[in-house]
Amino acid sequence: MLVEDETDLLLYPPLRSCWSLRGHAKRVLLSGRNDRRVIFGALDLLTGRRILLPREHQRGADFCQFLRWIRRQEPDGLISLLVDEDASHTAAASQQLAVDLEIRLLWLPVRCPHLNPMEPLWGLGKQVVCANRQEPRIDLLARQFIDFLLHLSDEEALRTAGVYSERFWLRFILSKYFCEPA
Repeated sequence: MLVEDETDLLLYPPLRSCWSLRGHAKRVLLSGRNDRRVIFGALDLLTGRRILLPREHQRGADFCQFLRWIRRQEPDGLISLLVDEDASHTAAASQQLAVDLEIRLLWLPVRCPHLNPMEPLWGLGKQVVCANRQEPRIDLLARQFIDFLLHLSDEEALRTAGVYSERFWLRFILSKYFCEPA
């Protein structure tokens, strides 16, 4: 059981906190073009394993590439993938490829990003890696972001995602269908 989401990384950093004298605007130096990368990510809700792939865009073809990447990482058996209704997910080519790769797409409710366990992971990565500083190249930033998320322990990833919470909305489904002894 995997949950999927994407996040945008921008070369210009998000400014989360900064000190300046009262009444004086802080100068923020930025240079270059504000490049962008999209990070596609999936989290295994049982093991905490993360699968991440940087792409230049968030189009149907990019999502298809991520589906192939997931299948390479998990070569055996049916995969259930919880996704939102982004246009890249609902595209006919994406849906057909998912069927061909034996990846069952399960749909999150519309306009409910707070239900996606990937969101807190994205937030942690952006806070630690991206906030308040600028890297010279977007690909370097994307690599640092991915490395940070992959170097979290599986337990840290699941805890950050809220999976261990008593109020985790998928807790019943996970325990009933995936965690009970056969």
